[in-house]
Amino acid sequence: MYPEFRPRRLRTTPAMRRLVAETSLEPRHLVLPMFVADGIGAPREISSMPGVFQHTFDSLRAAATTAVEAGVGGLMLFGVPRPEDKDARGSGATDPDGVLNRGLRDLRDELGDATVIMADTCLDEFTDHGHCGVLTESGRVDNDATLERYAEMAVAQAESGAHLLGPSGMMDGQVATIRAALDAAGFQDVGQLAYAAKYASAFYGPFREAVGSSLEGDRRTYQQDPANRREALREVDLDLAEGADLVMVKPAMSYLDILREVADRSDVPVAAYQISGEYSMITAAAQNGWIDRDAAVLESLTSIRRAGADIVLTYWAAEAAGWLS
Repeated sequence: MYPEFRPRRLRTTPAMRRLVAETSLEPRHLVLPMFVADGIGAPREISSMPGVFQHTFDSLRAAATTAVEAGVGGLMLFGVPRPEDKDARGSGATDPDGVLNRGLRDLRDELGDATVIMADTCLDEFTDHGHCGVLTESGRVDNDATLERYAEMAVAQAESGAHLLGPSGMMDGQVATIRAALDAAGFQDVGQLAYAAKYASAFYGPFREAVGSSLEGDRRTYQQDPANRREALREVDLDLAEGADLVMVKPAMSYLDILREVADRSDVPVAAYQISGEYSMITAAAQNGWIDRDAAVLESLTSIRRAGADIVLTYWAAEAAGWLS
């Protein structure tokens, strides 16, 4: 009546399930995104992301040290300048004393090579219009003028101590341009985690609060249409051809099909970013008592790993690393 092989035999005890688990989740797989803000006197919780903070420079160092001691694989840093420091070209992004470059220096001075320090290489936090690049007179993002700014920003971040740069603006040619600029400046060992498939997602809302975004409108002329799959694969192929050291799919949870295809074709490590809206959905459901928070966090991270991510950027990185250690 029953088949000779009964799959349930391999689910009988926690030890049995652990023995045959196909996907592992370890602290080293996790990267913690962090925010450092200028002009605040104490860490400031992001209202739409409970448990996530805009840090002062002091609290940034302390939180980063705690995360590294928990075993996270790396840290991705975003800068939050004061509104009065923003301008049309995002000058603060290349200012050695700008908030992001100062934060990178602090992390490198504090942690050295004990972790992988990553920098968001994009202008959106620093522009008064909130877009990821330089605008034309008609208000569209000028791809080539933006590449010039990315090259300058990349060198500034490398000088500030970043091990990996995260070009996230989805400009055509950004990986090759940054690689050439880094090499010319003597930073051949600084790598790129390229946001190769970054979609124009509705789930970025809380992040825009986190970085104090000035954006009005959307970024659909340069980020990918959520309807498109083949386009993402072309973008990945281009970034690989231009010399990306790692590639990223963002968001993660709504794009696991894309992540699987990217992982199957990429010959470099693949990352996925569990973004702010994904974090906030689980957090809000747990706060309402609708789901088991910790179980949902681990299940979501495991699903991203199962889909093919070698690395997962998540705001739960430090906490989850503590559970997994």
